Amino acid sequence: MSQPTSPEPDQPGRPDPADQPQLPARRRRPWPWIGAAAAVVVVAAVVVVATTAGGGSGDSQTVRIGVADASEPYWKTYTDLAKQRLNVTVKLVNFSDYSQPNPALKEKQLELNQFQHIQYLANYNVIARDDLQPIGATAVYPLPLYSLNHKSPSELPEGAKVAIPNDAINEARGLLVLQSAGLVTLKNGGTAFSSTSDILTKKVDVVTLDASQTAGALKSGSVAAAIVNNNYATSAGLPRSAAVFQDDPASQSAAPYVNLFVARAADKDNPTYLKLAELYHDATVEEGVQKSNGGSAVFRQVPPADLQSLLKTVQGQAVAAGK
Repeated sequence: MSQPTSPEPDQPGRPDPADQPQLPARRRRPWPWIGAAAAVVVVAAVVVVATTAGGGSGDSQTVRIGVADASEPYWKTYTDLAKQRLNVTVKLVNFSDYSQPNPALKEKQLELNQFQHIQYLANYNVIARDDLQPIGATAVYPLPLYSLNHKSPSELPEGAKVAIPNDAINEARGLLVLQSAGLVTLKNGGTAFSSTSDILTKKVDVVTLDASQTAGALKSGSVAAAIVNNNYATSAGLPRSAAVFQDDPASQSAAPYVNLFVARAADKDNPTYLKLAELYHDATVEEGVQKSNGGSAVFRQVPPADLQSLLKTVQGQAVAAGK
């Protein structure tokens, strides 16, 4: 992806980069979220639609689509299908700075982006006082709990140290994973914005580390288990068999981490954009996504209205958490 410059802080309607969360990591090239979600950290590309002169329904459109990894082969499959089936020329634009694609979309430099999950989008909308809307789901990437000496969470001894990432997005999700595994309980059942201060009861001692350090802590033996994002697990050589638990992509707690196609609110019902979001689930595109992500993607197709309702709920959680 290209390397855009960061927006200047304190510009009206644009979030201060210092307030931007980090997206959960996936098996792709490093980026600075939510993607944000939100996704969900967790690089982006953008979509602007320009109708050719004439404006008839048969006219070709050019759409610049925002993605997190434009060099991946599955995007070539996607763009070819968009031309063949929708008569849409898709142009991908990469961003290595996750703070850029949403402001660019807000300022009408783009029409769509696809790099974040609901949690990231909710946090962005609250911080930036924006109203970007999801129009299609792509996939959830489960967040694993690894252990090298125990085969299940129940085998972890009382008071064992368990590492989770310390950035806002992955800390909350990591705690939700630990709660699902029966290792902690969280205040009010936990949300996409929970922190270690929300732990009510615990079987294990939760340690927060930089996301890049959790795998190393596990391998060194300084912790008995660790939440490790997929890209760090791969680079550390953690075997997939060492993943003793992960969140259920169909569960309510994982819902905020579904990745999205996002548009401005005024364009959330645009039929071309909706079709572009649906096109991601063509079998040939999904096959390519799995190859790029080591088979870790769990595809989700959720009606846009349901995604928008969930976004409203998660934005309420962000406000309650003081974002």
